[in-house]
Amino acid sequence: MTQVLPAPPLVAAVTAAPRRFLPVLPVIALIATLALPVSGDGGGTLADAVSGLVVLCCALRLVRGRRRPLSRTAAVVLGLPVAGVAVAATGAASAGVAAEGLGRYLQIFVLVPAAVLLLIRDRRDARLVAWSLVGLALWQGAIGVHQFATGTGASYQGEMIRAVGTFGATDIMGMAAVVAFGLVCALGLALGSGPARQRTAAAVCALALLLPLALSFSRGAWIATAVTCGAQLVLAGLRRAVRVFAAVAAVAVVLVGGLGVGSAMLQERISSITQVADAPDQSVTDRYTMWTAAVDMWRDRPLTGVGLKGFPDHRDGHASLSLSSGSDTDGAGAGFRRQPLLSPHNMYLLILSEQGLLGVLALAGSWLALLLCGLRKLLRARRSAHGLDCALVACGLLVWQLVDFVYADIGGPSTVLTALVLGFAAWWALADEGAHEGAGER
Repeated sequence: MTQVLPAPPLVAAVTAAPRRFLPVLPVIALIATLALPVSGDGGGTLADAVSGLVVLCCALRLVRGRRRPLSRTAAVVLGLPVAGVAVAATGAASAGVAAEGLGRYLQIFVLVPAAVLLLIRDRRDARLVAWSLVGLALWQGAIGVHQFATGTGASYQGEMIRAVGTFGATDIMGMAAVVAFGLVCALGLALGSGPARQRTAAAVCALALLLPLALSFSRGAWIATAVTCGAQLVLAGLRRAVRVFAAVAAVAVVLVGGLGVGSAMLQERISSITQVADAPDQSVTDRYTMWTAAVDMWRDRPLTGVGLKGFPDHRDGHASLSLSSGSDTDGAGAGFRRQPLLSPHNMYLLILSEQGLLGVLALAGSWLALLLCGLRKLLRARRSAHGLDCALVACGLLVWQLVDFVYADIGGPSTVLTALVLGFAAWWALADEGAHEGAGER
């Protein structure tokens, strides 16, 4: 009788790996779709379709495993936005507009985050998602650097040098957000307690992503990344943070002060951040004009706002004459076009104007609960020295998104990453303690 020998350990590990990560593969597929060129103007994208498949795969997994979908706390925190959005939908201009806005908000802030929370089962899954975001950032960043070097990017001050990756000139914030997410993930992995080789590789990736982030010329992304990376360093350990801050300051003095590194365009873009009252550029003027218009809309209807997707219809009645007719986009494979200003470019003011106090309290309350629960578990992970990298990544991504919401809102193909970020943060903040442990870490 022939004896069947067991497979060698390496072969068994290789064949078992795809099955091991099978539940989280829909999340990885969602990230992979954002590496593809974006086609079409507006409407649904491939990433939106894949995000629907993520929700479907999660539902099928729950039915097959007969599992309880969410804990009571998770259901309350992730379900809070539904209240404000549902009430604001009743004030929309038409039933079609209400359905479109309701579906978008539920997709980004409820359904996809809940699916990501359930599909990430432990730290190994979380690290795979984090490294996937780093890989996407490196890919988009490499394309962005090539665009700057060859003059094939989006238009910036009359030159086709703005790095936008595969997102094109109509979504100039897309590549900046992707690169920033990758940088935050890489820094979290580098500051964690993983193997030295992994931490070194993550640190190298974080440094490499600084260049494409700078070439995106996105002031909002710069501010959010600086705040987030500083917070990650402090949360990882105050002594290490002081050493890193000192090293960064020394390098900056040498490169900028001594060697003069940094183009005049970058220096001008950085200085424009503080030019609010003293000769601001037109983009700054437009942004603050729309912020004022959003606040005026809220004053008219403080409790429920003007209704979902109502900002464009009420904008001209509340904006001053200093608001331009639109923003110009050109380059990166597309021709010149004038894009209308349809949102205040501030997520909090967009919610305030369209959903009123009820919407702000529901959405911001959900995000604040995620942040507080995540930070509490991060401090616990730092004391136990287990899972600190996942904690820093999850909390860092959430902090970045919440800071960036001061300068941006949802819209464009990269918006699905907002849903993924909220889901990742929800996994860390709201999942059971056993879900934070991977095999071999128990």
